[in-house]
Amino acid sequence: MSMSPTLVFDIETIPDVAGLRRVHNLSSALSDNEVAELAFQQRRAQNGSDFLPLHLQRVVTISCVLRTRDTFKVWSLSEPEQDEGEIIQRFFDGIEKFTPQLVSWNGGGFDLPVLHYRGMLYGVSAPRYWDLGDGDYADSRDFKWNNYISRYHTRHLDLMDLLALYQPRANAPLDDLAKLMGFPGKLGMDGGKVWSAYQAGRMAEIRDYCETDVVNTWLVLNRFRRMRGELTASEESAEAALAREKLAEIDAPHWREFLAAWSAT
Repeated sequence: MSMSPTLVFDIETIPDVAGLRRVHNLSSALSDNEVAELAFQQRRAQNGSDFLPLHLQRVVTISCVLRTRDTFKVWSLSEPEQDEGEIIQRFFDGIEKFTPQLVSWNGGGFDLPVLHYRGMLYGVSAPRYWDLGDGDYADSRDFKWNNYISRYHTRHLDLMDLLALYQPRANAPLDDLAKLMGFPGKLGMDGGKVWSAYQAGRMAEIRDYCETDVVNTWLVLNRFRRMRGELTASEESAEAALAREKLAEIDAPHWREFLAAWSAT
């Protein structure tokens, strides 16, 4: 891993109802829920799953952990404060500003392709992210050998993909792995419940869930860094203690629940 700031990220999505109407030429008489249900039924008939194609998933939250030499920060870019285009642009603006080490759990298989497709819909600009060694930056040549795009480079580290040695059948769920390591894992929600929560107006709950997922990813990352010799056992413990301290300072209900679950394990 690089000496750059580390940015761990996770997204939450819902069906792009407006896009589904446009692509399938659906009647305006259909409700949003009916449009989504038609799309789910079509997917189930095709492959037995109602998981929609990535370009038809609308981004409603991007949650991040930023770890620099001096700080540990958790935050979200989320509806209703920003619309989808602004959420995605601000995420890529952060990459433009900090050139961080990006870390995800299945980001190469889901989060980043979604952000590519959806970002294009809004004319998002992300030159640093797409730099392959031919950009205008002073260190652009370095990106030929280590960029955000190539699967086997580490400027974006898809931790799930790497731990499985790029074999999809070896993938492990983040929730299981976090709990096996003594971390809280998921608390009360999962990705399959996001659409119903969104319809019920529970955006804060979606954001809180996404934030806890990204902290779980951060904790698993540090255990991996210990395994590869980047952190000692005491240094990993210090990173965990810093996370506990900063989350306690936020003093929000989801972090109180997260810290209580962590203590119980």
